[in-house]
Amino acid sequence: MSLSSLTLDSNPRFAVGGPYHRRYPPLRHPRSFVSCSAKRPAVSASLSVAADSAATQSLGRIGSLSQVSGVLGCQWGDEGKGKLVDILAQHFDIVARCQGGANAGHTIYNSEGKKFALHLVPSGILNEDTTCVIGNGVVVHLPGLFKEIDGLESNGVSCKGRILVSDRAHLLFDFHQEVDGLRESELAKSFIGTTKRGIGPAYSSKVIRNGIRVGDLRHMDTLPQKLDLLLSDAAARFQGFKYTPDMLREEVEAYKRYADRLEPYITDTVHFMNDSISQKKKILVEGGQATMLDIDFGTYPFVTSSSPSAGGICTGLGIAPRVVGDLIGVVKAYTTRVGSGPFPTENLGPGGDLLRLAGQEFGTTTGRPRRCGWLDIVALKFSCQINGFASLNLTKLDVLSDLNEIQLGVAYKRSDGTPVESFPGDLRLLEELQVEYEVLPGWKSDISSVRNYSDLPKAAQQYVERIEELVGVPIHYIGIGPGRDALIYK
Repeated sequence: MSLSSLTLDSNPRFAVGGPYHRRYPPLRHPRSFVSCSAKRPAVSASLSVAADSAATQSLGRIGSLSQVSGVLGCQWGDEGKGKLVDILAQHFDIVARCQGGANAGHTIYNSEGKKFALHLVPSGILNEDTTCVIGNGVVVHLPGLFKEIDGLESNGVSCKGRILVSDRAHLLFDFHQEVDGLRESELAKSFIGTTKRGIGPAYSSKVIRNGIRVGDLRHMDTLPQKLDLLLSDAAARFQGFKYTPDMLREEVEAYKRYADRLEPYITDTVHFMNDSISQKKKILVEGGQATMLDIDFGTYPFVTSSSPSAGGICTGLGIAPRVVGDLIGVVKAYTTRVGSGPFPTENLGPGGDLLRLAGQEFGTTTGRPRRCGWLDIVALKFSCQINGFASLNLTKLDVLSDLNEIQLGVAYKRSDGTPVESFPGDLRLLEELQVEYEVLPGWKSDISSVRNYSDLPKAAQQYVERIEELVGVPIHYIGIGPGRDALIYK
């Protein structure tokens, strides 16, 4: 049977009236790639050839991706993952989030150039044939989710039947956000620098096993007792948290309303994902945050509370490691991070300010100015090693266009000159180590309209190829602007 003929609708279990029809909205056929020979307005021969070449390269790259592929961040987040997911989603049936929460701010643009800032809803939502899954590893703030859905709907993006929320996902309550702020205040000068969206406290509730899951909303008779336990815990821990009977009553009433609205979205997504895999559906996993913020592999404790690296895909969606195929690492052409924590290649001088302004480095979720510096090859190699990336997406290359020279942080060494072989877990060492840089020439020209790799200035090509050489992973996608079309396929 051909791939294009396999649909969930061809399975009797998913037929209209079948046992799964109401729970799982039917998926459209897997994407088939459109011929590039369609009629288009008259353009110059050179532009037409360039456009055809770029289109052919893009279809080849995307068409070769595995049935289950993923897009993950390589650095400290904010790399521009949402844009690539949005582009790739046109060729996938399902886009799934596996971890994190509303701290994952992904900015994407539709075909008309309208900007959308997504936090919980997967970035595939702008592609009308894509089903979006919020997996069991995500912590879900329902008021935020509904606000996002309402915003999408008001801008003409249909969400009905296209968003599935795992019944195993944990709920993030407003009080988790309050606790997040109280926790940060306690830490004073050593604050983590969270988004204060309640992500850490929600995962804490999950790990100490008094969390409340999406599926629990189907049993409203036990919700007051579970909420009382959570709120009492918070009051006992934080003097500034004032818990009253009115708070419990108001929260229960609010969640009764939320439960009714959420019911059509609630799904056994573990079953749905594995059934979709058996039906040969194409699945794209969208990572939130990034590897250097991983709870295990990041700059602990200045990290997030989940696993944004490859391992989080399996635990956050309930799919087997053997089905996960190509993973694409997204990395900026320079480095940024928000909040506290080690940042070996940070540029505290005018160069860092220039990168911040040119790259508009202010958080999607918080609006906070990001710390900026040169691309850290040691951290990038570490990220590639952990995730086993098949390829990389180098983003925001255009931001470097005004620089006379560009530096790459290629090695670490201790104060006595001893080499540091890999990205260390020791924070004191990270704070004290010295970075060795290579200096490459800048290209001093606008590259935002370039669509073929061969048309990039030689210095820009040299920069891209030096990164590939140092890291040992090919760069297949190069971002040269925020729009959907501002992407070079290499």
